[in-house]
Amino acid sequence: MKALLALLAAGKLGKVLLTGGTMILSVFAYALIYGIWYAVGLVLLIFVHEMGHFLAARQRGLAVGAPTFIPFVGAWIELKDLPHDVETEAWVGLAGPLLGSAGALACYYAYRATGEPLLLALAYAGFFLNLFNLIPVSPFDGGRITAVISPRVWLLGAPLLVGLFFWRPSPLLILMAVLAAPHVWKAFKFDPRAPENAAYYTVAPAKRLEYAAYYLVLAAFLAVMCFDVHEMLEQMHSRRES
Repeated sequence: MKALLALLAAGKLGKVLLTGGTMILSVFAYALIYGIWYAVGLVLLIFVHEMGHFLAARQRGLAVGAPTFIPFVGAWIELKDLPHDVETEAWVGLAGPLLGSAGALACYYAYRATGEPLLLALAYAGFFLNLFNLIPVSPFDGGRITAVISPRVWLLGAPLLVGLFFWRPSPLLILMAVLAAPHVWKAFKFDPRAPENAAYYTVAPAKRLEYAAYYLVLAAFLAVMCFDVHEMLEQMHSRRES
């Protein structure tokens, strides 16, 4: 009771209920298709990813809300304070896939220790979702990371989205394309000499190279893990059928 009163006094109970309630709703929705334990694991992996953004934003002194979940879309955290510069934005964007990849890697090693197929399936989901989020165009995390190099990098993300849609058509990709369209237009019109752009996007060359290395190494790692774990799942499926 004292803890409940403390939450009420701090005005945090609503945030806890929103995060917890939307997580439960997501688990229920995913469980209808994938089963309860996969649904629980998937939502926890998404939560770990979002907590990466949350912790990074708090580290940089930004006011940030707790994660909110939407079934079959994912989750987001509300940045009440916008980043003051592109390097801060890139750091907050990078932290989600970094911590999310650690969560997927934990599932992978737990599978290697136990042989539980569910853990391997969750590892694949975690690796794939974090790799998907590295598409280099906002509102994906990859767009926030690569903005520190140049917003023009977002022009590379547009054909990737189109290619993904033709490979695996999905209403979610259409939604993402709609959300990304203004950012692609912004990249097309980007003028680094404009005062507002010079103030926000000015970064030391060494810092640009540093984030480019983070991005490329993480993307390569996730691509390799996605491929390897997918092959392991295929072999497991083949053994069950034979």
